[in-house]
Amino acid sequence: MIKNRAANQSAVKQQATKNSATKTKLGSGQVRIIAGQWRSRRLPIQDLDGLRPTTDRVRETLFNWLANDIVNARVLDCFGGSGALALEALSRYAAYAKIIELQRSAAMQLKENLKTLKCDRAEVINADTLAVLQKGCDQGFDLVFIDPPFRKGLAERTIQLLDSQAWLNDGALIYVEIESELTTLTIPSSWQALKEKTAGQVSYRLYQYQPENTTEHIEDESHALAD
Repeated sequence: MIKNRAANQSAVKQQATKNSATKTKLGSGQVRIIAGQWRSRRLPIQDLDGLRPTTDRVRETLFNWLANDIVNARVLDCFGGSGALALEALSRYAAYAKIIELQRSAAMQLKENLKTLKCDRAEVINADTLAVLQKGCDQGFDLVFIDPPFRKGLAERTIQLLDSQAWLNDGALIYVEIESELTTLTIPSSWQALKEKTAGQVSYRLYQYQPENTTEHIEDESHALAD
């Protein structure tokens, strides 16, 4: 009898350890939604190489910039990662979000988080961003997030494809988050610089698409742009 009880306790302990390990595998960090219909909700995220959620401080600034342009917007998140940007936009009543994420486990976590939120206004694509953008799209987007893994040269190539493959609706807003030491970036002249700030190792900028056909080369514009 005592042996059976000890065996049962051991089995319970092993199951608890297994459940704990599963939870850690599914989501070993958290992201908090700041405002909107899911305000203060915390969602699990993966602890993966290159996954760098936009901080609350930066997101608060960004979504203050976007305050009048989110409702009913079609959103494209080029590097979904934790989903912090796309989920924040959906919480604030964006109409739809397409989220592209290369890492399978991060994409799966995004899908699970959307299910948790009972959100059917988003699509997660587990694929290489540049390959997806190269194909173009049938319907453009009003708000685009470009927040790639740092130091891989992805921001500029993403910008080029968004501009050349007609992903942007007229007047679309484009958010770019890059490493602060990257002071040279080729931006299409059809993208008007609206805002720029630096927070620690992160430089973040907001542009608006105003269709033209030429490009210009810009360098470290932080001195020229106001909040």
